Amino acid sequence: MNKESVTRIRCEGLWKVFGPDPERVVDEWDTFDSNITKTELLDKTGCVVGVREASFTIAEGEIFVIMGLSGSGKSTLLRCINRLHEPTRGKVLIDDQDVTELSSNELRGLRRTKTGMVFQHFALLPHRRVIENVGYGLEVQGVGKAERESKAMESLELVGLKGWERSYPHELSGGMQQRVGLARALATDPEILLMDEAFSALDPLIRRQMQDEFINLLRVVKKTIVFVTHDLYEALRLASRIAVMKFGAIQQIGTPAEIVLHPETDYVAEFVQDLPKVKFVTAKDIMEKPERWMVNPEYSITEMINKMDKENIWYAFLVGEDQIAQGVVDYRTLTSGNGDKRLKSEEMISEFPTQQLNTFLESLVSVAAKSTIPIAVTDREGRIAGVISRERLLEALST
Repeated sequence: MNKESVTRIRCEGLWKVFGPDPERVVDEWDTFDSNITKTELLDKTGCVVGVREASFTIAEGEIFVIMGLSGSGKSTLLRCINRLHEPTRGKVLIDDQDVTELSSNELRGLRRTKTGMVFQHFALLPHRRVIENVGYGLEVQGVGKAERESKAMESLELVGLKGWERSYPHELSGGMQQRVGLARALATDPEILLMDEAFSALDPLIRRQMQDEFINLLRVVKKTIVFVTHDLYEALRLASRIAVMKFGAIQQIGTPAEIVLHPETDYVAEFVQDLPKVKFVTAKDIMEKPERWMVNPEYSITEMINKMDKENIWYAFLVGEDQIAQGVVDYRTLTSGNGDKRLKSEEMISEFPTQQLNTFLESLVSVAAKSTIPIAVTDREGRIAGVISRERLLEALST
């Protein structure tokens, strides 16, 4: 996570235990066998551990995905964030405000204005039309009919349901009903969206389409998202970072590439062992910093050769103050010259491979196969952000 980013959510030592005397389970946890199962713990204490000592932060604009198998505690953790479940111990802070200390009225205010929630099973009101379902949160806030219908229409248009506002939920497909649920969460313009298995009830094809639409939608609405799923592929597609849970405890937190390439526990390693990594690792995840590969166009040929000797590279990118690559020089061409002090235009290679930061490894391999020149990784403005050599690509593939 970027050190300069703003932290929106912070969980510190969070526990949720269901059952009689849950505090005792927390206090005595270190006395239990480390390999105790849920069933054994239930038989011994009458309690079930939903979340166990979870600590993490979520930055503004981040898509933080909580994933794990059924019963791992991911939905429980999500619901502790807005206190749909009361934490047994620990803190949940949203914008440095301790949610666990809020009064009932303050908590209602937080849920109505700062957070929105999207559920797995849509939770639509069957007797209300789509536009009324979408505007329900605004109605609870006391917003007038004209204003809430206007905002509801804006949300429906965002999720691609303009024209369906007068329909009833039963007249819509499952995917469309899920969009209504998403539109309802967006209508109140919350800063934080909590999404609990939001797409898991959909058929696989519709689910994939919803993921694509959701990714496109996030480019427009720019929310902080906490997204729960049991589907690793879904987590890898959507996440800025992923928290993998088992038996209430977080096993690892990392970017999709860190989870796939560098699992920290045997449990996480088992999760990712059969993944086609080329479909989830991006250029940004494996690129080298560009400074090693850059020379100033104003350098003399001798200065270029010296820099390339020092860095042990065959190619270098000519990069000016605007950080945009103007071309490439080949070490062999420079050293076979006639002693000219300055680079001639014909000695510069004007065509070279470039790719965006989010290009997947699968595509990078195809690009690298067509050129011996390293790949220049560029940002949206065309500035060089990194370089991927063939050696770096092979290293990533062999990991």
